[in-house]
Amino acid sequence: MRQLIAKELRSQGFSQNRISSFLGVTQASVSLYLASDSGRSYSALGALSLPADEADRYASLLAEDVKRNAVDAVGTLSTIWTGLLGRGAACARHRILYPALSDCDVCIRSFGRDGSAFTEAISQVAEAVKRLGLVQDFVSVMPEVSVNIALAVGEAKSAKDVVAVPGRIVKVKGRPKAFLPPESGASTHLSKVLLLVRTRRPELRACINLRYDDRMAAVLKRLGMKPLRIGDHSPSTPGDPTINALEKILRSEKTGSFDVLVDPGGNKIEPNVYFFATDAGGVVDLAAKVTRAYLMG
Repeated sequence: MRQLIAKELRSQGFSQNRISSFLGVTQASVSLYLASDSGRSYSALGALSLPADEADRYASLLAEDVKRNAVDAVGTLSTIWTGLLGRGAACARHRILYPALSDCDVCIRSFGRDGSAFTEAISQVAEAVKRLGLVQDFVSVMPEVSVNIALAVGEAKSAKDVVAVPGRIVKVKGRPKAFLPPESGASTHLSKVLLLVRTRRPELRACINLRYDDRMAAVLKRLGMKPLRIGDHSPSTPGDPTINALEKILRSEKTGSFDVLVDPGGNKIEPNVYFFATDAGGVVDLAAKVTRAYLMG
């Protein structure tokens, strides 16, 4: 997969040195990736029931992630891998290597979500993504870091209990588009935002992020929404700066009631606004309403 990502980044004009920085490997390794034929990589991925077109799609998503945040890339890769395990894609290869695993179904039982509450949540988010694509001029409120929809399942406690879109919803020819179906654990960042907000507003189960600027601030005021504005990001604190700032403000006794979260951004962090609802359809309705108000100026 590293080779495919390296070639994707090269096609976007990045130097070998920059690619090595993105991937955390030596420049010599990148040079080898770029000089070698991709056939061996496709063959190895094919052994995991991953066809070339799907592998290219994953490589494209991961290339976007590594440019933004290494942690996001690891999260996306983890979702892709556990998704393959959950649908039994690695079973045939494992059984060839280890015949004693002929009756093993541990991965399917551990990572597969069929027949559970997650199936319904996945359907909800998939339908919400479809409806989002029908919102006129929705791309006008999409941030550069793209959009995602997250939906908490049951008494969600971790990102694995939250369904979202792997690789996020991106702009394609002026429309929002998701290249992968929703999965549990697909968005570490948005899941953490939702889970933290639910400590104060447990009835809120769904979340979407949109761009934030002066016009959006005016929209929030015009719609009578009550924003919670998180504080400054601390570049010296390890981890996600937005999550760290949100945790800090939620610990404050001065935090009043709110129905929208505003992240004004900071060092290398794009401003975002997070909207919440009781279900995935609700956040799409809210996003459509906000888009119309935003376009009105």
